[in-house]
Amino acid sequence: MDAPSLPNTSQQAGEAPEVSNDLTRPRTESLSQQSDDSQTAADFIRDQLQLEADAREALPYSIESCTKPLGSLRQSVFACLTCTPPPANSSDPFNPAGVCYACSVQCHGEHELVEIFQKRNFTCDCGTTRFTPEQQCTLRINPETNTKGGVHSEQPDPNNKYNQNFRNRFCSCSIYYKPQEQIGTMFQCMGLGTHETGGCGEDWYHPGCLVGQGPKWFEKQSKQPSETNGNGTLPTISEDSTEQHRTEKPADTNQVEADDEDPPLPDGFPAEEAFDTFICYKCVEAYPWIKRYAGTPGFLAPVFFQKDEEALPSKKRKLENDDEQPSEDSECRKRIKNESGEPETVSPVAEPKDTSSSDIKVEDEQNFEVKPIEKCKLASLPPAPTGRFSLFATSDFRDQFCRCASCFPALKVHPQLLEEEEPYEPPLSDGGSDNGSTHGSGSLYDRGESALKNVDRVRAIEGVMAYNHLKERLKPFFQQFAESGKAIGAEDIKEYFAKLRGDEQAIKDAGESAKEDHRQEQSGY
Repeated sequence: MDAPSLPNTSQQAGEAPEVSNDLTRPRTESLSQQSDDSQTAADFIRDQLQLEADAREALPYSIESCTKPLGSLRQSVFACLTCTPPPANSSDPFNPAGVCYACSVQCHGEHELVEIFQKRNFTCDCGTTRFTPEQQCTLRINPETNTKGGVHSEQPDPNNKYNQNFRNRFCSCSIYYKPQEQIGTMFQCMGLGTHETGGCGEDWYHPGCLVGQGPKWFEKQSKQPSETNGNGTLPTISEDSTEQHRTEKPADTNQVEADDEDPPLPDGFPAEEAFDTFICYKCVEAYPWIKRYAGTPGFLAPVFFQKDEEALPSKKRKLENDDEQPSEDSECRKRIKNESGEPETVSPVAEPKDTSSSDIKVEDEQNFEVKPIEKCKLASLPPAPTGRFSLFATSDFRDQFCRCASCFPALKVHPQLLEEEEPYEPPLSDGGSDNGSTHGSGSLYDRGESALKNVDRVRAIEGVMAYNHLKERLKPFFQQFAESGKAIGAEDIKEYFAKLRGDEQAIKDAGESAKEDHRQEQSGY
């Protein structure tokens, strides 16, 4: 079909009827093929509005100012691998740096960035000595020139903390994060300590790595799905844990159906709806006093780092210890409440009855010991579980902490345990709605209309007259395409505007076609 079409184009005189019939379709097809990038005015406006809406949806916040003048904040942080590439060997010296949301777009928009998300107590490093003098901040005011941009070699905030995330390494497995290859959801630790104090510094974890099954836990589950579901010994150990597993698994299957890339959560890991935040086993080990809250109101049962086979005996030991300890606890409670349910508990207290003063002293000592137990919640909690585990908390976990005189100093070091943190969010960009969605608002037309309202009356009238003049000049141009049914191509628009500008080549072309186009346009006045 293609071979005969070539000679037909050169034999227009000899085979006119056949050429006209054969070339009607190829001409329409060729016009459509050559005009793949052409579109009607309505299509162009619609596509332009969609592009603007998508851009504002991806970058909804203002990118006009750097956050460094605001000081230390909990904010979204980005690491630039182009400006501060991490060494191949982790032991080699490395000078990490992080930039704020606005600088990531304005100053490092064409670089390779790592989105670390929220980091507390962080100050933007853009334009500081953590970058070279050539890597300048374009948003802050240069004190030497009193102009915007060109800021470099300023002193960074010494209180900034940098963990492995600034090397694009995440989780306890130190995986080099690649969003395209990542499978499943990673969770960010609340972070009680930095990597310097034994914590993680708000690192991100694979669910499998938190339970000791590695970053590819889902491969192990796919090999043995029936063995994990059919164990008859699990319900006898912990009824609460089996109930959690039963409620988690349907949620996981729904997630797989909704998103094929999300594998089911590993066994022992709570459902996403069951917790609000969590503290990894590194931070728990760095501050072991918080272990006592595992399994108490506001906290879920401990999620052990060991495998299930290693964790089960420890649970049995805890249950055995619990069976032995209630007798002592019950005796203490009976002594405190002065209940005489069993004669054995009463007799030791009633034996030393030599003088009335001794009885009074014993009672005073008992009352003295009761007061701290009533005030301190931590003393009334069960013993801390043994082993390494992560602590998952519900939304009201802050209300469950003991704030007595002895416990409050440990909480005061971690303000995130006392009050919920409010991350800094830059103001919404122009055209952004109150709900954060920006579709259908803030278009170029809307911005032009709002800008026109702020112009003085004389210039506004001149602008309207210029617009009407341009509209009259463009009307014949669009009309000829509307009447012929042809699509407007990019070359057509460039050629026409070149004629309007009076380019040299355009003037020659205009002289050749002056019989039609320009006279028709002049007659439109």
